[in-house]
Amino acid sequence: MATFNKVAPADDRSVLADVSDIFKRKVLAVQEYAKLSARSLWNLLTPPRYTADMLDQMDLIGVGSLPIVLLTGFFIGAVMVLQTSQQFERFGQTALTGDVVAIALVRELGPTITALLVAGRNASGIASELGSMVVTEQVDAMRAMGTDPVRKLVTPRVVATVLTVPLLTALADLIGMIGGFMVSFLELRLNPVQYWTRAVAALDFGDLMQGFTKPVIFALIISTVGCYQGLSVRGGTQGVGRATTEAVVVSSVCVLIANFFITRVMLFIF
Repeated sequence: MATFNKVAPADDRSVLADVSDIFKRKVLAVQEYAKLSARSLWNLLTPPRYTADMLDQMDLIGVGSLPIVLLTGFFIGAVMVLQTSQQFERFGQTALTGDVVAIALVRELGPTITALLVAGRNASGIASELGSMVVTEQVDAMRAMGTDPVRKLVTPRVVATVLTVPLLTALADLIGMIGGFMVSFLELRLNPVQYWTRAVAALDFGDLMQGFTKPVIFALIISTVGCYQGLSVRGGTQGVGRATTEAVVVSSVCVLIANFFITRVMLFIF
């Protein structure tokens, strides 16, 4: 009598187990990202310090981003006046144009738009550069020669971004106010002295603190996310492409989330 061997059923993983694995990987990624960020800042306290690399990164990140930041800032200020001019004219309050442009740019639009532009341009560049070094085993060779990759590659980029993004934000705010002035002068026939006097008077200490605290935190997020994604590349050139995309997406989302919490805290304090 013929006998048939019973085939054991495949061990199907439950949906709960898959979700648990994904959650564990995300928690591990957050932990590794936090460790990398802490190490990149801790390296500032001890030598060696790669000042030349930091200056090169400041040129790439700061000077390289300057044209697009200034152009965007100018037209954001101009569009703000175009969008609000009809409402101001309806209520006879065109003098408030300078107030609105200054407060909106310094508090919110200047830091956020600048951070998103820097994230799109530099987070992707950092991730692709470091990812290519990982794929071509340059990072492993660096470790073999006794050089700390975090100190050599990550810290200069983090410091350069933190130093340049607030400066870019200040320039974006200024150019945005100039753009708003040009449109208000040409469209609303607003007195230049009145515009600039009210724009400056509308800003208080809390607005300036909010406007220059955000860029520092945004810069730290952008640089560390880009470095983490680049150093975490797996899978060759396809992994570099995925890391580049994830660096832009993750850093942009984190900037917007951090913007909400920073704004809430700053409004509570001031």
